[in-house]
Amino acid sequence: MKSQRGLRRTFSEALKRKVVKDYEQGKATVAQISREYEISKVTVYRWLDQYSSYSKKGAKLIVELKSESYRSKELEKRVKDLEAALGRKQLEVDFLNKLIEIVGKDLGVDLKKKVSTVPLIGLGAMPKKGGSK
Repeated sequence: MKSQRGLRRTFSEALKRKVVKDYEQGKATVAQISREYEISKVTVYRWLDQYSSYSKKGAKLIVELKSESYRSKELEKRVKDLEAALGRKQLEVDFLNKLIEIVGKDLGVDLKKKVSTVPLIGLGAMPKKGGSK
């Protein structure tokens, strides 16, 4: 919509309400509306003030930082993911314990016994190069 210099344009109330509705529904930004209708951003904000359902007298608009709700949702998702991972790991541990039990019975050895921590031969102190023990 090209405007001619010096020509005063008048927009209908229906158009103004439509623009405000599009803005409120997130279909367009103030900058997009301003460019599309070749009007100033101030005019768009004036229409928002006049026709927006959020700017009626007695209406309360609760402003919350987007990051708070976003962070809360992200943390809830993370907790859910971690609980699922923990469940999978617990199943794996249970499976391996049962496997150790079954193999131990088949071999006749208690595989759950703590193994000695004495170092194996050859893992002790190494002789220094060129010298004797």
